[in-house]
Amino acid sequence: MTRDDREVVDELSTLEFVSFLGQGGFGSVALMRDSKSTLYAEKSSPIYYINNLEKEHRIMLRFRNHPRIVQTTSPSLHVDINLQRCCIYMEFASKGTLHNMISSFRSQPMPEVMVGRAALMILQGLEALHSRGYAHCDLKPANVLIFPSKSVGQPWDLKLGDFGLSREPCSDPWSLSGGTKQYMPPEAVGTNGAMMMMGPGVDVWSLGCVVLEMFGGRPEKMGDIYAWRLPQLVSPMASDFLRRCMECQPSRRATAGDLLKHPFVAPETVMRRVIPPPALRDNAMKGVPRMMKMATIPGDLIGC
Repeated sequence: MTRDDREVVDELSTLEFVSFLGQGGFGSVALMRDSKSTLYAEKSSPIYYINNLEKEHRIMLRFRNHPRIVQTTSPSLHVDINLQRCCIYMEFASKGTLHNMISSFRSQPMPEVMVGRAALMILQGLEALHSRGYAHCDLKPANVLIFPSKSVGQPWDLKLGDFGLSREPCSDPWSLSGGTKQYMPPEAVGTNGAMMMMGPGVDVWSLGCVVLEMFGGRPEKMGDIYAWRLPQLVSPMASDFLRRCMECQPSRRATAGDLLKHPFVAPETVMRRVIPPPALRDNAMKGVPRMMKMATIPGDLIGC
């Protein structure tokens, strides 16, 4: 451990509790403050979840300084003196989560320009993970954190967090379990709801679900899997993006790298996107596969 790391550890040991931020499946998150009034998020778990927390910390260290991955603020995982709990410290997302943002629209769709910008940032994080052999495996709005933007004229930036269920390079994709079923593709859910294969394609499907939710979509349980009902029209461009995310055959599903080239998230088009008038839209939809049409017709279910 370097001298700088020791200084960080010493500073973190004196943190003051500020407030409770939330509860997850493996522990809780609290807001903490140091002697200089700098704020941190402390994620703590019972000691029997230490492997999940160690993995999360390891992944954050692996992607240190990446602008789309939540950053850890300490060099190591901490275990309390009674060996009952363990914790890690992270940068504080002062603007909450994507789940909070979606909820603020009260079941109404977010503007498409906002959805496209959010999808772009999520894809940038996924592409970084996938290119190095990682898969998130639990992508959902609650695990996408919002920070003040570092880009001039923009209100917020997104980062991926919560890597306790993620797949690391060389791990067996069939040995993992977890995730949130509403955001899981058919190949990730076995009989009787048992979780099956996990990998990059799972994250891409989950991204499609997140985009649908930003558009006001809601999941509906159908046996062991979920389909999504989209209550409002979206543009053909958004429909095509969703179709590529939610291809039922994993081998035909787009990759994060493919989707970063899609016009729905292209920076040069995202700011001028509009939903076309009905006549123009209907003409554009001629010959479009059924999956894309389902993504544009209010009330239809999207799923395999």
